[in-house]
Amino acid sequence: MSKKTRTPSFDQVLDTLRAHSFDVAPYAGVAGGVVVSKHGAGAVLVPGPQKDAPLAFAIHPGALVKGEVARLLDRGYQKFLKTSQYELPASASQLHAIHEFTEELKLLLGDVSLYNESLGTTSDVYEYDRLEGREAVTSAPARPWELGGGH
Repeated sequence: MSKKTRTPSFDQVLDTLRAHSFDVAPYAGVAGGVVVSKHGAGAVLVPGPQKDAPLAFAIHPGALVKGEVARLLDRGYQKFLKTSQYELPASASQLHAIHEFTEELKLLLGDVSLYNESLGTTSDVYEYDRLEGREAVTSAPARPWELGGGH
């Protein structure tokens, strides 16, 4: 006989995180949001829209900079931490803290851990300077071997 798996509520998940030394505090920037932090990294969680998903990420994991969860920006040559006010280069210790925090949080939440995320820290935004400006659509080059004008 199969057993039903019981999905914990949002408050039960927060209690589990507190029991594993995560700091949990209300977050004013998102309605019903709670900032969860540890190791100098954090994420903002909100109650999930569905019964089988008790929570969702309002802000994905990132380093804490002046009380704000920073997004990780990859520019090809270096990673940066971007907040609403600051943009600063990410250090190796910050990247390690984000990776450790994310792995531990996903383990406790029962979330799927993907192979590429297990190898290292993945960025939220990728902006490569060599690709800048390629979005403009250019017309196709002329093809003199094709006949035009209905001939």
